[in-house]
Amino acid sequence: MKIFLLVILFVGIHLPVLAVFPGVIPSEKPDFPMSIAMERLYDEWNPHEDRANELYSNFKYSPLKGFDDIPFTSRRDPTKVIKHDGLFHVWYTRRSTTCDPVGLKLATDDKPATDWDLADIWHAVSSNGVDWIEDKLPAVKRPPKPEYGSRSICTPGILVWKNKFYLYFQAYAPMVGGTAYCPVRVASADSPFGPWVHYPEPVILPGPEGSWNNIKINDPCPLVYKNKIYIYYKGAPIERGNEYIIRMQGVSMASDPFGPFYESNINPVINSGHETCMFPWKDGVAAIVALDGPEKNTIQYAPDGERFKIISKIQVPPVAPGPYCEDAFLNNINGTGFLWGLCHINPDGGGAVNKSILARFDCDLSSKYDHKPFKRNNLRFNKNTYLQSGVKLSEGWVTRIKNERKNVDNETIR
Repeated sequence: MKIFLLVILFVGIHLPVLAVFPGVIPSEKPDFPMSIAMERLYDEWNPHEDRANELYSNFKYSPLKGFDDIPFTSRRDPTKVIKHDGLFHVWYTRRSTTCDPVGLKLATDDKPATDWDLADIWHAVSSNGVDWIEDKLPAVKRPPKPEYGSRSICTPGILVWKNKFYLYFQAYAPMVGGTAYCPVRVASADSPFGPWVHYPEPVILPGPEGSWNNIKINDPCPLVYKNKIYIYYKGAPIERGNEYIIRMQGVSMASDPFGPFYESNINPVINSGHETCMFPWKDGVAAIVALDGPEKNTIQYAPDGERFKIISKIQVPPVAPGPYCEDAFLNNINGTGFLWGLCHINPDGGGAVNKSILARFDCDLSSKYDHKPFKRNNLRFNKNTYLQSGVKLSEGWVTRIKNERKNVDNETIR
């Protein structure tokens, strides 16, 4: 009798049916309880991962032809690539000196302090994006002393506006370096082949004392957006120390290439990144943010050109990318992205005092094409990558770890 009653009571209980997350990821967010991680997959990311994210890509690199390897010559920081009358054009920083960079303490009028010191802006053309012809002389030369830029002009950004061409660049004088004052100047031309004429005054100045960009405006990156010229840039303060973030990016806008430029009232608009790379995307602006800061190695998007959010995380992004972005200056509301561009590489993996070379990168950050191999996200590398200088554990740290082993490597079971 007791057994019978127990069976009756058990049959009458309605147990909850637990939903099981399916093996095929639903396109729409399921209507049942999920973990925070799965909620985040739908609320912040893409349920079909990177393969369905137009603003995700991996990057593949290839060497360029036509840039001779000249002693004590460095090429770096290319502009966006533009196409005009059937030819691709690019401008870049070129240093041609009598020795390698020697650092700030040993620099002279003839000896460069850094890789971008004693530099001018150079120009090259190509019919296919791989084989290039470099001009015999600089496109834009340094202005005379004591003008800003008389020490070095570098990291140019190209703008096409009303059928004229404008190059914005960092302008150093009397020295380059972490605490050197650096505004942005501009030169203009009626043709991509020049001649280029310096505008007499800087067009974007560092910010006021104590601000995030009070000593430098670096890496000017022009776009045409909302019927105005938007110039994105990296700023830095003169102060140094762990409490200072020196890798933030802002934007200033103008209706004329020579200004006046007015900075965004919410600057800085990006909290990370070492070089600038912005491009029109749909009705807003997207950015590759690489190398530095808490949001490094991401692609971000701002529907208004100022309020950026992370859209994807990327691996091995190009350094100082200059994409071939055909609609960068068209002022349209349907930016389509790009498939390739130029960047720079330090052949020995070095930084400020090492020479650089230009290289090509290919990717799929285009809304018009679908190149599936560039959507792979499980990238693996060979042993040379892991054991190269800068990644391999240094001999100094090997010794330190050996000396600390007794106090650090405790027994697992004790």
